[in-house]
Amino acid sequence: MRFRVLGPVRMCAEGQETALEGTKPRALLAALVLARGTVVPDSRLIALLWGDDAPATVAAQVYTYVSRLRRQLGPGVELVRRRPGYALHTGQSSVDLYEFERLARLGQDDLRAGRYAPAAERLRSALALWSGSALADTTRFLREAAEAGLHEARMAALECRIDADLALGEHLGVVAELTDLVAHYPLRERFRAQLMTALYRSERQADALAVFHSGRRLLDEELGVPPGRALTLTHQAVLSGELAFRGALSPLAPRPVPATGP
Repeated sequence: MRFRVLGPVRMCAEGQETALEGTKPRALLAALVLARGTVVPDSRLIALLWGDDAPATVAAQVYTYVSRLRRQLGPGVELVRRRPGYALHTGQSSVDLYEFERLARLGQDDLRAGRYAPAAERLRSALALWSGSALADTTRFLREAAEAGLHEARMAALECRIDADLALGEHLGVVAELTDLVAHYPLRERFRAQLMTALYRSERQADALAVFHSGRRLLDEELGVPPGRALTLTHQAVLSGELAFRGALSPLAPRPVPATGP
């Protein structure tokens, strides 16, 4: 089977999508997938499906949703009752979240080891598993509990993929992407620092400095804080000329870890 939570929640068996009608059944499946095989207590499931407004018949409704979901699961997938709740064992099924985490971890390991081409490829494959906002069609309560962490994992993988691209000399190719990212996440300093790096290496030093100064003003106006390490180091590197492309990473990316002997 295939389970998808990095976007609208979906479940497919033998290439055919299995209908999960209603936000609560989708939230139930997603909550169990997010638990990675551990038990989700009844009280937790109730909170993720109804919040603080659970009906008097909530126990019966949870049982009904679980029973319906169990009937839709394919061979090798088990939804088991383990007090005080339920656990989903996906077996050999494909789960987009688990594959994203695996590829992102491998890509980040490659980046730290200085293997920039495989790092970029793995991180790009990880990010391609997303089809929109995670848990998009589930309950508000589940999204409030889990969406922020999933989004942060996605952004971290994207930052690492861009670091790998910059190390491979793809600065011209990421300028437009980074410009959009800075517009969407103006307070995320790493994207702004990466844009400065890409602009500088594209022979646009004045634009790189303008990106820094606009970020500094925004941080002061919105948060009352000075630029952090990301912007400060990159600004210094622009002024000193250290950002000139030499087949190297941006100043913020993890330094390659030398291989050690046995």
